[in-house]
Amino acid sequence: MTTPRLDKPKQSDEVTTALAFLDFQRATVLAKAEGLDAAALAQSLPPSSMTLGGLLKHLAYVEHWWTREVFLGLPGQEPWASVDWSADEDWDWHSAAEDDPAALRALLGASIAASDVVLSAGSFDDLSVGLSRTGEQFSLRWVVLHLIEEYARHAGHADLLREGVDGSTGE
Repeated sequence: MTTPRLDKPKQSDEVTTALAFLDFQRATVLAKAEGLDAAALAQSLPPSSMTLGGLLKHLAYVEHWWTREVFLGLPGQEPWASVDWSADEDWDWHSAAEDDPAALRALLGASIAASDVVLSAGSFDDLSVGLSRTGEQFSLRWVVLHLIEEYARHAGHADLLREGVDGSTGE
């Protein structure tokens, strides 16, 4: 796999450390999907319907949702804005089978790039426009840590899915 995963700094400030951990987890997931064609990205590991393609699209949505819609309070952009989420709350997962592998990777790459602008522009103490279910704002720190949590959780799924697709294991 050629997706670079850079070592995380051992001694740095909170922001640098957190963003490096996020980048490491992002690279891990991208590496697990590297080199796979559409059929491989659409392959599930029963009994789960989860796929690596769905995982890429889901994480693209997660990046968009938390940084653009929740943190900045801006309206959703395509491909998310016109989705009838009430008809299929897992549309991001399910629709990925119809997407070209390069388009899935580009979608995640664009979502990461847009998120990075938001994540690096403010203070970790800045508060979101969007509110939680309990009416509280999210700090930028919370959003970054949640993204790390989301990627780390799904990196484990990606390990299992990739092994099921072609037997690849390891980093």
